[in-house]
Amino acid sequence: MIVPAASGMEARHRKDESVTDLEFDGKPSGDEASRGGRARKRRGRRKSGQKQAAPVQGALVPRPGKPETQDNGLQQKKKRKRRRGRKVFARDGAEAVATAAVRPPANTVAMPPVAGNGAAAPRRETPVADERPHAYAALDLGTNNCRLLVAIPTRPGQFRVIDAFSRIVRLGEGLSGTGRLGDQAMSRAVEALKHCAEKLAGRDIRKARLIATEACRSAENGVEFLTRVTEETGLVLEIIDRETEARLAVSGCGSLVERDTDGVVLFDIGGGSSEIALIDISARRGGRLADHIVSWTSLPVGVVSLSERFGGRHVTPEIYAAMVEDVARMLDAFEGRDKLGLIAHGDRFHLLGTSGTVTTLAGIHLDLPRYDRRRVDGLWMQSDDIDRMIERLVGWEFHERVANPCIGPDRADLVLAGCAILEAIRRVWPAQRLRVADRGLREGILAELMAGDGAWRRSRERGRS
Repeated sequence: MIVPAASGMEARHRKDESVTDLEFDGKPSGDEASRGGRARKRRGRRKSGQKQAAPVQGALVPRPGKPETQDNGLQQKKKRKRRRGRKVFARDGAEAVATAAVRPPANTVAMPPVAGNGAAAPRRETPVADERPHAYAALDLGTNNCRLLVAIPTRPGQFRVIDAFSRIVRLGEGLSGTGRLGDQAMSRAVEALKHCAEKLAGRDIRKARLIATEACRSAENGVEFLTRVTEETGLVLEIIDRETEARLAVSGCGSLVERDTDGVVLFDIGGGSSEIALIDISARRGGRLADHIVSWTSLPVGVVSLSERFGGRHVTPEIYAAMVEDVARMLDAFEGRDKLGLIAHGDRFHLLGTSGTVTTLAGIHLDLPRYDRRRVDGLWMQSDDIDRMIERLVGWEFHERVANPCIGPDRADLVLAGCAILEAIRRVWPAQRLRVADRGLREGILAELMAGDGAWRRSRERGRS
């Protein structure tokens, strides 16, 4: 549920800070009424004497010779508590995850040594079946935002978010002028990361990946800052390169590319850089969407760095045009811009944008009273719609941008820089349609963690047992 807030962006990020019960494809994972209905049907089958399915490995079963009794809801609850009490697993040998603040999964039971000739037998560990899916975590510390997602796998290729956090920290504030991360910016980021560490410590995380992007990548003191993060929060973050960032963004948006699509230009407008990937799926589509990237680039410009150079509060049409031209010159130097060939001019080609810029435009286009991810994620916008929204924003004064519930004070000085980057991209690839994605790096990390760990294979096996 989205919690109303005083400003649009506060509402958007406060929504993220609460538990989000959404499927990876952006659709609700199913209401409690439907789950309750299935439970009532199962109880009805027990009362009517229908044959029950074989129990999942590790579940309690009636002892031989004792009649099976009818259980009411209280008895079922007591059984579940007893079952949880029995599952005390040894943590020795559990697989470590990428952060000291994340507890390793308790999924093994240590076997006692076997006696013989005075020497202890080697320790053996037997995996124990756990009918509950494991949680996975992804953290993205960017130039503007600090974001965390915790999710559990559901259907193959999908997952359900069980916890989330998002806060604007502006880590890259002043970076374009000094080349270093500022003290206040680092302190804001550390405070946000402490909240993330608390959330992770409160859950049994099977695997996690915690990344830092452009601000830490380009700052002289980026590595030094991450050492401080580890000392103060226990979190160990890795700085990823631009190619990895582009690939993860593509992986996070795979389900928004429909099967009849021939080609896509996916872009992620960040705070300090903008990643662009050209995707050719005109032949048979197989495997991950990221496997179909034919060319990519990372522009050394984002909403924070561009607005600091040109000014973000009072943007005249002339200043806005200068921003567009600045980004256009960077795109002119992209040698792989034509790799899609004629596909980029066909009807089965479109743009796919994952960033605060495009989600903000979508919210304004829908005239939302406050930001609503479920209405924005996956939305199609026509080229004329985008032109109207940009023209409208360029005509607004700063206070008008602040007052819009989908912009708010946190992004009022950044949104026009994002629009300038978007417009430069549309000049190179003038698609008639743009699909909006309120997802990206974190979802891509989760998808790759789960696939690499065989999470969906295990969930299928649980379903068959």
